[in-house]
Amino acid sequence: MGRTMKLYITPGSPYARIARIIILEKRLDSRVELVLAQTRSVGSPYYLINPSGRVPYLVLDNGVGMEESSVICRYLDHLDGHPEFDLPTDDQVWEVLRLGARASSLLDGLSVWLREIKRPEGERSTTTIQHEADRARRLLDCWETEISLPPMRGPLNLVQITLTCALGLEARLPDFCWRESHPKLCDWFAEMAARPSVLKTIPSDNH
Repeated sequence: MGRTMKLYITPGSPYARIARIIILEKRLDSRVELVLAQTRSVGSPYYLINPSGRVPYLVLDNGVGMEESSVICRYLDHLDGHPEFDLPTDDQVWEVLRLGARASSLLDGLSVWLREIKRPEGERSTTTIQHEADRARRLLDCWETEISLPPMRGPLNLVQITLTCALGLEARLPDFCWRESHPKLCDWFAEMAARPSVLKTIPSDNH
């Protein structure tokens, strides 16, 4: 079967990385073509494809597009009729949703931090950088305790993938030094980082 869908990404986007991991875990790489998008550029032709200019963005074979990594991942997960990443159907759903929100908070804050340090030095907001660094520290302290909870130790899920992509931003954020005071989180990340899908999607600093 030929590739019928296009996933627009930038090499360094942690949100696009989440979708790329799902593609590999679901063995959909032969069905989804990865396309580099030119973002944050005046007049980029990508804006004609996705008006928001964000990545990831999945264009289906019928031309319909969708954004938000969580939406894209759930769509891709259901393509084969055998979803592996659906939310639990029992009371555990609230725990998974709670942890998912916490993982997203960490990822969102780190992304703001990363964008800020990429500005020209005279345009950077030290207040914003400090705010996000403090937020990350508080959340990491929570994760050091909660990384032992069942949803983080069971079968692969979107919460685990999101947290992995957040922690992986250490390679692009020199001051994001989380390992020394978080040994449990460090051990957990080492296991996740060894997965082939995670290794194959290590972020680039090109964008």
